[in-house]
Amino acid sequence: MRKPWIVGVLLAGVLLGACTDPASGPEVTPPTPSVPSSTHRQVPVAPVNSAPAVLYLGDSLAVESQNVLGRELRNTLDATYTSAPYSGTTPCDYLEGAKAGSLVPDADKAATLVRSLHPDYVVLQFWGNAWAYTPCMDGITYAADRETYFARYRADVRKLTAQIAAAGGAQRPTIVWVLQGPDPITPERVQAVNALYKAQTRSTRDTVADAGKAVSPAGARYTWAQYLPCTAYERAHPDYCTQPGNGRTTLHRDDDYLHFCLAPTTSTPRPCPVRSPGILRMAREITRAIGARAPSRSAG
Repeated sequence: MRKPWIVGVLLAGVLLGACTDPASGPEVTPPTPSVPSSTHRQVPVAPVNSAPAVLYLGDSLAVESQNVLGRELRNTLDATYTSAPYSGTTPCDYLEGAKAGSLVPDADKAATLVRSLHPDYVVLQFWGNAWAYTPCMDGITYAADRETYFARYRADVRKLTAQIAAAGGAQRPTIVWVLQGPDPITPERVQAVNALYKAQTRSTRDTVADAGKAVSPAGARYTWAQYLPCTAYERAHPDYCTQPGNGRTTLHRDDDYLHFCLAPTTSTPRPCPVRSPGILRMAREITRAIGARAPSRSAG
């Protein structure tokens, strides 16, 4: 068995341009939005049609997954779908009113898109930028100061929720926070980020999609694995069971412990161009979470 986490450490500099992970991160503090973080609790949730409108935002894991998630949502839920992910981002990049240096242009800020598209769901996929890469984080890193990192991340999650809620108004969308998969370098960081997302939804009418569980070993939610046993779906669709002889499939390339696309990472971020079991597993779980929620939504 290889030890790709060692390779991952050596390739950290290469991966910076494609996504995020523990080790450093410059960023510019976004101003606190004018809407208080509790505002979204007071806004009623409007009824949703059986064919929901979904907006997908996030970092490079969302960039590589966006086409597959769109296909799953359309085929399974007949959803209307829009995606605007950007590699290397964290929640502060999607805040309106952020200082110069955000990796997301003004036209694609979360609240701006909510006002123009009126989605029923906003799916947010953030690994939790912990490197000195995303400008809006002001250089706060997990490695240097964990307490400050989580305090800032928590504050930005609340601000982003508030801005999305205010932009939705009477049509306030449900936010779906995607829970992340295992990290072989700092597994406790991902656990804390996921706990933060769960805590946020407990104070709102939002939800989580545990896509990370779909790429974790059974009974070992935060244990990283390059290979997992093929699912029944993957066995029935051989392109997704990459090692049928021993009944297992590949989630990560040998040279990339973070991403799930089985094509090489490029300097220009792109949707994954090849069939990749990890991406499909996560997309199907996000779709399942939205499908389970949509029929029960009613006016507040």
